[in-house]
Amino acid sequence: MAPPPLIQLRDIALTFGGTPLLESAELSVSAGERVCLVGRNGSGKSTLLKIAAGLIEPDRGSVFLQPGATIRYLPQEPDFSGYATTLSYVQAGLAPGDDPYQAQYLLDQLGLTGTEDPAHLSGGEARRAALARVLAPAPDILLLDEPTNHLDLTTIEWLESELKSRRSALVIISHDRRFLDTLSRVTVWLDRGKTRRLELGFGKFEARRDEILAEEELEQHKLDRKIVAEEHWVRYGVTARRKRNVRRMAELQTLRQTRNDYRGSAGKAAITAAEAEKSGTLVIEANDICKSYDGRPIVTDFSTRIYRSDRIGIVGPNGSGKTTLLSMLIGQLAPDSGTVRLGANLQMAALDQSRDSLDPEWTLKDALTFGEGDTVTVGGQTKHVVSYMKDFLFSPEQIGTVLRALSGGERGRVMLARALAKPSNLLVLDEPTNDLDLETLDVLEETLGDYAGTVILISHDRDFLDRVVNAVIVPEGNGVWNEYAGGYSDMLTQRGADISLKKPARPSARKETRAAAAAEPKAEKRKLSFNEKHALETLPKQMAKLEKDVQALQSTLDDPALFTRDRKKFDATSTALAAAQTELAAAEERWLHLEMRREEIEGA
Repeated sequence: MAPPPLIQLRDIALTFGGTPLLESAELSVSAGERVCLVGRNGSGKSTLLKIAAGLIEPDRGSVFLQPGATIRYLPQEPDFSGYATTLSYVQAGLAPGDDPYQAQYLLDQLGLTGTEDPAHLSGGEARRAALARVLAPAPDILLLDEPTNHLDLTTIEWLESELKSRRSALVIISHDRRFLDTLSRVTVWLDRGKTRRLELGFGKFEARRDEILAEEELEQHKLDRKIVAEEHWVRYGVTARRKRNVRRMAELQTLRQTRNDYRGSAGKAAITAAEAEKSGTLVIEANDICKSYDGRPIVTDFSTRIYRSDRIGIVGPNGSGKTTLLSMLIGQLAPDSGTVRLGANLQMAALDQSRDSLDPEWTLKDALTFGEGDTVTVGGQTKHVVSYMKDFLFSPEQIGTVLRALSGGERGRVMLARALAKPSNLLVLDEPTNDLDLETLDVLEETLGDYAGTVILISHDRDFLDRVVNAVIVPEGNGVWNEYAGGYSDMLTQRGADISLKKPARPSARKETRAAAAAEPKAEKRKLSFNEKHALETLPKQMAKLEKDVQALQSTLDDPALFTRDRKKFDATSTALAAAQTELAAAEERWLHLEMRREEIEGA
């Protein structure tokens, strides 16, 4: 016999105008159960959790909480108003009889002192303080809405361990597949306003979801065929012409009404990255770059080569210097010492985690068109903004919606749509997975897999890293960073520890592997020829000149009126640009070949 529920929501309905958000939704949680609540962005997951927490009254339905059961709710955006310190904020969540020392203990575990001013917390610090507040009372039920947002990998892994050891029942909303797979034993799928409870963890949910949607599509196809057959009888049946069969006509009306009432699934996002012309083979070369702030080393003697089509992930605890390292690699921040050289013909598109570039008063249309007209050009194709909105799962009715009214996931899709509309051959993504639903994440992974250019990203999503990147850059402490071949799990295998532990510096496994693969077989002659030495000295100047030529020619072609004003000049400039780019790529290949040969000889 199943244990009685601690909390039970039955027949929940809620409408905010237009299509109902929730229709006959259900949620039941017993003592110690581990439930994940999944569904598309905007499907009502957070709303259902707020109803369970008693923060929203449904239009219809009942909410039962077992007498004496304690419940704590973690919102996506906690409210710190009225609290002078993080410790006072956490202590305010304690009830009479709770252990008062738990507040300070959890703050210490989460890397906070308790003296921080809540008004000046970063996103990660705010999330850690909010977690301490809901965990300190050890409630019977924990309702967690995106608990891993803004957390670094070290804290996510600590939180997993902490929740696994607790006896509290859990209801979790998260986009982090690895987190859900580790903790969930039951999946509640919220889809088109209704819930399905599946007695399996998230790891087995997606396969079952696809089966259910395929069965549903088949049923709708059968329904369509039946309606067509009945309509044919109405028009052409002999009995129908003599005398209408009332019962059969009523059945046809019922079939039509069933078809009209059917709300199809939201479909699949159609994310496309606009690609520019190919960059040079060598995209970024960093040699012994260093950076420190107030005497604290952030990056020390880091070197790497990033090639066209590489997918590089940068991971590490908050405050370890991920953004600093990334900014130096892409030329936005000068190193204190060392050099960074960017390859030829680079066109970069960037996604900023903070989303500060979004004006909350913009409409969705203004944000996607950059305030210019009704169309968006992606990959050389011009689309109406409504069509582009649909690609990112927005409805036509949202065209005039101001951005401040959108959910976190919807704002994340806006940022992606803006970044990917710009032609690029280098994508720089800072926490691209924040707030995205799992289906959109799948499409983003496919898009990055098909992207011909180079991708550098910062992410705390372990599953996303394993699926997307082919190398991971990790801090080892004291400003030392190392590079490992493969995804996040491969890095852990090579490194032998999680990233919270400091490891001794070691050569980059990825750099060693790549250099070995690219280098020629060792020749008997153990020194460079005169011509090779001369080429090594002169090629950098030649490449710099070619880069300036490419930029000048590209600048000429950027004139939109050139083609109609002077067709001959347009054709000549286009031919010259192609020739310069080819010559530059050949020079880079030659220089790279010689440089790797020189390193091989000197290291012998």
